[in-house]
Amino acid sequence: MRSLLRKLPLLTAIFPAKSDAGQARGAQAEARARAYLETHGVRILAANARCRFGEIDLIGLDGETLVFVEVRLRSRADYGGGAASITAAKQRRISRTARWWLQRAPLAHRRRTCRFDAVLLDDAQTPRIEWLRGAFAERG
Repeated sequence: MRSLLRKLPLLTAIFPAKSDAGQARGAQAEARARAYLETHGVRILAANARCRFGEIDLIGLDGETLVFVEVRLRSRADYGGGAASITAAKQRRISRTARWWLQRAPLAHRRRTCRFDAVLLDDAQTPRIEWLRGAFAERG
């Protein structure tokens, strides 16, 4: 245990916590994504569903389909943009969190067809929003 505690400063240097400004930008992006989806007919059921496996930004109904939505805000496109930042590892975390959420959801939702979407925002200021339906398939 002590060796782990000694390594914590190093880990926080490698993986720094989000700044207050970063959290505010993320919250603003999620609010914009939610409003966008709602204007396109998605009924939001949950936001920021968290468990030990990960987090899902938005969960909603698009018609009869249950959608798990990852919101990505990228201020720079030189690393491939928002879609490229949803790695296979991130997809697995989202899939596991979706299974966790479904186990606790009302029976009506557990029987629905599910889809994994992404809402991409270039930055917090520009109005451009891209909704990728079926952005990825469920992963183990």
